[in-house]
Amino acid sequence: MNSAVARKRMVAELVKRGITDQRVLGAMQEIPRHIFVEEAMSAQAYSDGSLPIGEKQTISQPYIVAKMTQLLALTGREKVLELGTGSGYQAAVLATLADRVCTVERIRPLALKARKALDSLRLLNVNLKIGDGTEGWAEEAPFDAILVTAGAPHLPDCLVQQLAPGGRLVIPVGDRIDQKLLLVTKGMDGSVATEECDGCRFVRLIGRNGWNDEQ
Repeated sequence: MNSAVARKRMVAELVKRGITDQRVLGAMQEIPRHIFVEEAMSAQAYSDGSLPIGEKQTISQPYIVAKMTQLLALTGREKVLELGTGSGYQAAVLATLADRVCTVERIRPLALKARKALDSLRLLNVNLKIGDGTEGWAEEAPFDAILVTAGAPHLPDCLVQQLAPGGRLVIPVGDRIDQKLLLVTKGMDGSVATEECDGCRFVRLIGRNGWNDEQ
């Protein structure tokens, strides 16, 4: 199937599942998801499921990418922090919707592949580094929005600290099997409110403020 047609069908399914943000739908119509998966799996790239990308990691299903992005309510002026670059697909979607994206990946081979894919799309507003995403990116803070693409055992305090007043943070929190999406909003006075959203299942967020390799 032609990839443009496949993306159109994917977006139509997202609408059926309740995604309403037209900017998010437009970005996912535009970004060629198949270049972020292994060539052998390109035929499955637009199905609504996660796929392995190597290193025991996955690319999230299109619905969860759309849902998390929609929760950020981006307008195009934001500086966004993404933790867990993975394939680079979520960063590509964010880069289409925000002014600047800072993304952190702890696994070097994945980071290098993601950088190559992002460069092929000329997404020059993405700054990628290799490191412990659970610590955020203090040098670039504050961020208008933060998105975490791996399941955490708790909400790291440092991420809340790096969120700008008026900012929004989306993170899956729970055990090693199942999590809930949390939407964290910071008031202009620094107050923090947390809302529990959809259930989800992500790979573990590994690092100092997440799970460790032995857990």
